[in-house]
Amino acid sequence: MKEYTDQHAKAGLKEKLPEIDVFENSFKDYEITIVFPEFTSICPRTGLPDFAKITIKYVPQKYCLELKSLKMYFLAYRNLGIFNENVVNRILKDIVAACKPKRAEVLGEFTSRGGLSTEISSRF
Repeated sequence: MKEYTDQHAKAGLKEKLPEIDVFENSFKDYEITIVFPEFTSICPRTGLPDFAKITIKYVPQKYCLELKSLKMYFLAYRNLGIFNENVVNRILKDIVAACKPKRAEVLGEFTSRGGLSTEISSRF
């Protein structure tokens, strides 16, 4: 059986994805929750699809995430080879870069494959 390589481990982390647009926030101290229940990506080793529900919770400072651009960003993962752990951490990194929130969390609930399901969360 073929071994996992460093190339597999880093797959999907540097590929160019659509920019996430933002708009100016008008309020203070509230939390926004965004749920994307139809997330898909590709396992970089097997080429099989991964399916997940991605939940983003964040407290905006100056900017909020614009949802249409976020949807296009998510759809770009559809043909991207990337491990589940990298998905969640990359999404967090990209939303923090886009809107610079007070705090943020991304939860990826990946559906069962071979009897195992995975939940991954990352916080800023």
